[in-house]
Formats: sequence, structure tokens, C-alpha cells
Amino acid sequence: MIAHRSRLTLVAALGAVAMSTHALSARIDVKVEFDKKFDFKAARTWAWDPEKRGDVKMARTKYDDPDAMRGRAEPIIVDAVTAEMARRGLQPAFPADLVVTYYLLMTTSLSAQTLGQFLPAVSEWGLPPFEGATQSLEMMNRGSLVLDLSANSQVVWRGVAQKNIKVDTDDRKREKLLRDAVRDLLAKYPARR
Repeated sequence: MIAHRSRLTLVAALGAVAMSTHALSARIDVKVEFDKKFDFKAARTWAWDPEKRGDVKMARTKYDDPDAMRGRAEPIIVDAVTAEMARRGLQPAFPADLVVTYYLLMTTSLSAQTLGQFLPAVSEWGLPPFEGATQSLEMMNRGSLVLDLSANSQVVWRGVAQKNIKVDTDDRKREKLLRDAVRDLLAKYPARR
């Protein structure tokens, strides 16, 4: 009976480690920089850039349509930013203390390794010359969401969220990624005390 419980405990522990490892690998890479001289405590209101809320740049294929992507992504980004700014105690207003602009950047990343690429080019290794053959190839879409908060036409806070996205990811997962990216970025907004 005790051995059976020990096995169950071990299996449960291994399952928890596997799930936490998967969760860690699924995280979005977030980097934030801000102007340390700017008084974020005094900022109480925010608004979108009146000229253009944001921009989409795509460098994947010649068939990319940034305007179509903006039409799908912008409503999600606007909704998520609006919710997160309210959570930070900032109210929408115009003119505002902070002006928000987003940039959605989409590229393709390629990683390849070939047989022998890490060996030095010397004959002492005793290996016959051989043709390099690809042993590992990975292609992923790479998405980056940049949020800028500006005051008096100067960027005072910038957050960048990056994630590799599988090519066949469905729209629900893409929407969740965008919402998670906005949440993770604005979680790093300097706390108001």
C-alpha cells in the first residue's frame, strides 16, 4: 500500500514538473524600458495616438497583407490595452497624460544545423571531407508586439513582447497570444504609489 502511494506521488510530481516545464516554454518574452525621470505617479489619463493607433509590419512572404492583419489584430489589441490600462488606474481622456501607440511586427525565423558545422576545419580530427547535410531545420513565424507610451511627444515607456508562433496556429490561439502579450507588457508598467 505504501509503495503504491509512493508511486502515485512520484507520478504526480513528475506530471507537475512536465506541466510546469511546458508552461515555462510557452511564455512570452517581455522586455520593458522606461524613462526613470518621468513621473508615472502624476499620469492619470491615457488615449490612443489620434493620427494612427498603430502599425503592422510584415516580412514573411510577398503575399503578406499588413492592412488585413491590422483589421484582425487591432480590435483585439485595442480591447486588451483598454482593459489593462483601467486595471492600472488610468482613465481614457483627450488630451491625455499618456498617448499609446502599438506596432505589430511579423517575421519568419529559420534555424538550421548541418553535419560537422561545429568541427574545426583541420585535418587532425581524422575525418574525411564530407558534404554538409542539414540535420536540423526549424521554421517559425516570429511575432513582436511593441507598445509605446508617450508624453509630450516623447516615448517614456516601451514594452516589447516576442513569441515564436507555429505557422498553423488558429485564430483563437493568436487572439489569446495578443491578449497575453498586452497583459504581460502592461504588468510591467511602473506601479503608482
